[in-house]
Amino acid sequence: MCLAIPGKVIEITAQLDDIFRLGKVSFGGIMKEVNLSMVPEAQVGDYVLVHVGVAIGTVDEEEAKITFEYIKQLGELDELQT
Repeated sequence: MCLAIPGKVIEITAQLDDIFRLGKVSFGGIMKEVNLSMVPEAQVGDYVLVHVGVAIGTVDEEEAKITFEYIKQLGELDELQT
């Protein structure tokens, strides 16, 4: 089973062309560099689902907050900090 974590795009940090982009994504204050190539529609302020460092889809803010709250309740946030 794989798990995708919702995060908010804070900044586009690199863009080599129309497809390859990297961005800074916040997971409840934990910042990670994420590959945004699979979500070309994602912009700063959008929420994306991230699996192993790659954004694989976008979600609305409400869905992202609900999912993130479940993850916090499960105590899985420590995994993000490593």
